[in-house]
Amino acid sequence: MHASAAWAQATAPGFPAPARATPAPRAASCHNGANFDRFLADLKQQAMAAGVSQRAISEAAPYLVYDQGIVNRDRGQRVFGQVFTEFSGRMAAPYRMQQGQARIKTYAAAFARAEKEYGVPPAVIAAFWGLESDFGANMGTLPTLRSLVSLAYDCRRSARFAGETIAALKIIDRGDLTPDEMIGSWAGELGQTQFLPTHYFNYAVDYGGRRNLLSSPEDVIGSTANYIANGLKWKRGEPWLQEVRVTTAANFPWDQADLTIRLPRSKWAQLGVKYPDGKPLPDDDMPASLLMPMGRAGPAFLAYANFAAYTEWNNSLIYSTTAGYLATRIAGAPPMQRPTAPVAQLPFNELRELQQLLVRAGYDVGKVDGVMGQQSRTAVKAMQIKFGLPADSWPTAELLARMRGSRAQPAAAAAQPAR
Repeated sequence: MHASAAWAQATAPGFPAPARATPAPRAASCHNGANFDRFLADLKQQAMAAGVSQRAISEAAPYLVYDQGIVNRDRGQRVFGQVFTEFSGRMAAPYRMQQGQARIKTYAAAFARAEKEYGVPPAVIAAFWGLESDFGANMGTLPTLRSLVSLAYDCRRSARFAGETIAALKIIDRGDLTPDEMIGSWAGELGQTQFLPTHYFNYAVDYGGRRNLLSSPEDVIGSTANYIANGLKWKRGEPWLQEVRVTTAANFPWDQADLTIRLPRSKWAQLGVKYPDGKPLPDDDMPASLLMPMGRAGPAFLAYANFAAYTEWNNSLIYSTTAGYLATRIAGAPPMQRPTAPVAQLPFNELRELQQLLVRAGYDVGKVDGVMGQQSRTAVKAMQIKFGLPADSWPTAELLARMRGSRAQPAAAAAQPAR
């Protein structure tokens, strides 16, 4: 999944929607110099080889046009820099929780069927439904085929979007949607839970006539459950996320707070992790990770094996944690505890500088983009350990200052006593 339509609307820097198709640029280098028309002819041949009928290709042909505005949007997309409490406060707002609960009542039969067939709780489905499109209110306004084929011709992710274009043609061929019904977000996702065409083709189910994820809530519910269960490997009957608090902050091993580390709940209990109301964790061996999206001063959660479905749906840690948290709220959990004081966040330019310093120090941070993804957080933790700072993976002004100092005076900085 890319950024959802609802999420993109809430975080985008205000790109205007492309109004009309535009001429293709000079021949793209990744297609051996072939112009768009030549590329499109080859793509149609690939689609036919993949089993798409000539009828479906002919129906889609008027929509298979290049739009430079889509490519510009793809290259210009920015990831927001909000902290988790700010983002989740808006995206997991009470109205979304209430609307999710209302949808579960309204479509009780479809939710019950989906849970029976796939093992995915209604709250989990409803949370994605709300975050991705506000329950169908905001699915995007752009012609899907135009978006897909434009991104397929562009060299940034050509093979991926060529495959997505062929999947969209298969959806037409199967009779699920007509080309003119295919309206969605700029990156080609379709429907009320914003499926890419490959996910639509592979996981859409028919709960009411034809597989229609744009206007059939029942199909949305069943298809989303199918994707979560079989595409994202959801474990039936297991939790996904629970808020906790650390009661032994003074001597807690913060380096253990990492999605890559799983300990039994009994071990977390021994370390001083409790439920927010002070009740003890179960004394069992269910593995969980301690997730602290804003470091040791922010909210804390136990993330279970099913949380991997959220990071697979969208690899943004802030989005996936918000989606998991909203699902707990829809399921009846109380609001999370807010930090007692504001959690300081480095500004974008300083986060980028920190990433650059980490790269110079030999760490792989992924993209140097001012966004703290998992690789950047892992590198931050390693450097915190090196400097003797609390290793909670949260980038701080102190860490940046130490790294600036170590760049100027490597030996002196490394020899500073731990605080």
